[in-house]
Amino acid sequence: MQVSLETLSGLERKLIIEVPAETIDQQVKKRLSETAKTFQMKGFRKGKVPISVIKSRFGKGMRQDVLGDVMNQSYYEALSQENVRPAGKPKIEATNMKEGENLAFTAIFEVYPEITLGDFSKIQIEKRRAEIVDKDIDNMIQTLREQRKHYHNVDRASKNEDQLNIDFTGSMGGEEFEGGSAKGSTLILGSGSMIPGFEDGLIGAKPGEDKQLKLKFPKDYHKADLAGKACVFDVKVNTVAEMHLPELNEEFFKSFDVKEGGKDAFRTEIKQNMTRELESAVKNNVKSQVLEALVEAVTLTLPKSVVEAEIDNLRQQAIQRYGGNQNIDASLLPAEMFQSQAEQRVTVSLLLNEIIQQNDLKASPAKVREIIEGLASGYENPEEVIAWYYSESEQLQQIEAAALEENVIDLILGQAQVNEKESSYEEALKPVEKPQEPEKKAKKKAKSTSKSDKAESKEE
Repeated sequence: MQVSLETLSGLERKLIIEVPAETIDQQVKKRLSETAKTFQMKGFRKGKVPISVIKSRFGKGMRQDVLGDVMNQSYYEALSQENVRPAGKPKIEATNMKEGENLAFTAIFEVYPEITLGDFSKIQIEKRRAEIVDKDIDNMIQTLREQRKHYHNVDRASKNEDQLNIDFTGSMGGEEFEGGSAKGSTLILGSGSMIPGFEDGLIGAKPGEDKQLKLKFPKDYHKADLAGKACVFDVKVNTVAEMHLPELNEEFFKSFDVKEGGKDAFRTEIKQNMTRELESAVKNNVKSQVLEALVEAVTLTLPKSVVEAEIDNLRQQAIQRYGGNQNIDASLLPAEMFQSQAEQRVTVSLLLNEIIQQNDLKASPAKVREIIEGLASGYENPEEVIAWYYSESEQLQQIEAAALEENVIDLILGQAQVNEKESSYEEALKPVEKPQEPEKKAKKKAKSTSKSDKAESKEE
């Protein structure tokens, strides 16, 4: 087999491969002989049909099959011979398939880029530390109560945070506009879900009352044909409902699987959950900073085929997440929607794999067990969850990949500059914001100054 490798452009390579005719002929003869052993034909005993007859019947099709198999096998042998690692599937094109002559074909494909990793010691990471205090637990309990709030109809004037059921019709110059009317619509006063002035104009309204609101759409309203224009809404208030929060009692505690121990046990359970959430948030925050720093430290030319494959993955995920049970063609989603995210994910994957290879990192059983136990700790029967993960090979592979990724993060953190920062519980849950560059800060300040100057000139 003769092989030559050409560089086309960037990461694109071209293999030119030639396979001796004898190799093809031998493979064809072998298949014809194997077929002849079992082929049955009237007038001949089983296995006694002449090869010439078998060839006349099946030779052409068998040769095509052999050519396909030989091209596929030769392609991988050529990659090994040239020590090339392809990225994505090749585009194979035959240039000579004539019987009795050498098989010749080309394979065009991309290779992975060479990666030079940055200096990990220059990476700066902010790791937040927070203590969960009673006030944090109180706030969380209040949030849980609000998540389970309910409304009771009342016969009084409405106030902020009440829930109204309304009919409304929007018009401009006496004519209704598209999308400006609804019946039986639910509105929470103070939610900010309507244009400015709409909700304020309904404070004090009573059930059965009609209100007319003369308003103006914001200049930056998402519908250009309505932006900045005056409008009138005729509103009928059908009902006014008052918000009620559930009491902190045994029934409420049981809904969170706290069946005994009362308020103290409930607070303990809430704190344990908050602790897990805090640890996870801090860990993910650190991981995000590490990955962002890795990406910023290198400039990579990405294989188009790998990025395109990742775009397809993201398309499928989007359909599964938002498409419900509808049969949607993923290719209809524009590639541009996912381009940036796909490039980011491919870059991170290439960098992580490079670090794993350079440092010969492995996913240790102890690390895998630690991750699984962490995931299972939030369930009522952790041991059952642990056993399930170990019984599901696909899930276990994902955990092993996560363990390997954690090893990479730990390796980098061991060399990076990690600055611990005391913070509140709420702050620790938020993503760490990257410090703005001086130029960007100056521009932002200049913009805000110009806005305030305009405001002052208006007041004057």
